Amino acid sequence: MKCISVIVSVFNEEKALEQFYGTTKKILDDLVDGRPQSGDGALCYQLLFVNDGSTDGSRRILDTFRQQDPAHVSVISFSRNFGHEAAMTAGLDYAAGDYLVFMDADLQHPPALIPEILRRFEEGYDVINMIRTRNETAGAAKNLTSDLFYRLINRISEVKMEPAASDFFAIDRAAADVLRNSYREKVRFLRGFVQNIGFAKTTISYEAAARVAGSSHYSLRKLWKLAMDTIVCFSNVPLKLGIYAGLLSGLLGVLLIIYTLFTRSGAPSGYATIVIVLCFMFAVLFLLLGILGGYIAIMFRELQDRPIYIIENISDGIASADEDEPEL
Repeated sequence: MKCISVIVSVFNEEKALEQFYGTTKKILDDLVDGRPQSGDGALCYQLLFVNDGSTDGSRRILDTFRQQDPAHVSVISFSRNFGHEAAMTAGLDYAAGDYLVFMDADLQHPPALIPEILRRFEEGYDVINMIRTRNETAGAAKNLTSDLFYRLINRISEVKMEPAASDFFAIDRAAADVLRNSYREKVRFLRGFVQNIGFAKTTISYEAAARVAGSSHYSLRKLWKLAMDTIVCFSNVPLKLGIYAGLLSGLLGVLLIIYTLFTRSGAPSGYATIVIVLCFMFAVLFLLLGILGGYIAIMFRELQDRPIYIIENISDGIASADEDEPEL
């Protein structure tokens, strides 16, 4: 018998949880009922909710789900909000299934695609990237910046990411074991790690529906931080900017010498040039210092070796894939 774990990150989603749970549970029940009850082809499922320090009524609702269906629902609650990446990592660590599907609770990631995901796993794929073709709630500016981000990271990084890939993806046990054991960075971009591990991959396209309730928890500041962390984690090209900046500065210096030789008759005429050059050089210097600071900050966070997340409570019956306590 194979088991599929649907991992759901939850942060202040009380208005969406009931609808998400009802929709997803029906789809999973139909999948199980349409298969043999034992032996080859049989299927079981786990709905693993990770409560990322919600301050609304989300935890109470999740506990109700757990009481109503203890055979299928598992709940992990963090001691505080650690962020979406930490919540997905906890789900990865504690999921019991042979197939793991990661999705959000706002129904922008369609649960109706779970049967298609399962079919792709049974065809032999290990990693399934869900490619968003349309997002009803994102404006033109957000879609444009997202497209530019993927173009940039694919240009400067050895890891090639699927454009428009999202936090809606699926992996099998083999891929999950690699991520559990070998990708324990504190600064995380799980969808990027999934692109990096290899294995047999395929894609499924989907249209992101409008959120059933609430608004996105990713502010512009959080998106900017995520983008900068991702670039630093997956590329060392920014560290090489110093070489190009040095070459450019040297070229400008030679041009300035030539210009000065031809305009030395009037001293005041060079005043603006000196000011411009100084401003340019200081701008380059501070840019490079900022890039180095970004890398040093990442190294500092890794050296601190603080836990990715802290669990306050785990519902009964949850065990990690290898029955051992995962490394946080």
